[in-house]
Amino acid sequence: MKLLAAALCMSVGVITPAIAEGMIAGKAMEAMGRNPEAGNAMFPRMIVGLAIVESLAIYCLVIALIILFAA
Repeated sequence: MKLLAAALCMSVGVITPAIAEGMIAGKAMEAMGRNPEAGNAMFPRMIVGLAIVESLAIYCLVIALIILFAA
């Protein structure tokens, strides 16, 4: 059961941020294509947003490791 719980945690915890990162990057590239002057201001904010979304996957990894080894 621990293996199943860890696998479920990682599968949901990695798929969801991957979809969100794709949407963030796609919308940012679309916005930069429409307004190239705003690209310099938008790019750092996009990177920060991607880092925040990626932290969700890292939290899921930590939870999965806790399930496997501490529970």
